[in-house]
This record gives sequence, structure tokens and C-alpha cells, in this order.
Amino acid sequence: MTYVRYLAVLPFLGILVGVPLVNRVEPLVLGMPLVLAWIVLWIVLTSVIMAIIYRCDPANKDGGQ
Repeated sequence: MTYVRYLAVLPFLGILVGVPLVNRVEPLVLGMPLVLAWIVLWIVLTSVIMAIIYRCDPANKDGGQ
């Protein structure tokens, strides 16, 4: 379980470290500037990562009772 909790650091690093690295208008990704597409990507990935952490947490194995 301890390794799964390290996944929670990825969204933090993706936004904190990644945004300054991709801070460009060009290229356009799905009609959005690269930096906006990067932020949207990390919002979606954060939801997926938190769902993985929730599923792997032993406290949630009892069915929510």
C-alpha cells in the first residue's frame, strides 16, 4: 500500500514541474494551447490516479460498511 500512495505525488509534480516546461501557445492540442491541454490532461489523470489509490486502499475493501 505504501507504494500506491506515492502515486498521489504524480499530479502534484505534473502541475508544479510540468507547467513551466510546457508553457507555450504552439502547438495547439485539440484547439487548445499546449499549456491548457497539459493542465486538462492532469486534471483527468488526477481523477484516474485517485481512483486507483482508492481501489488499492485496504480500508475500502469491506464494502463501505
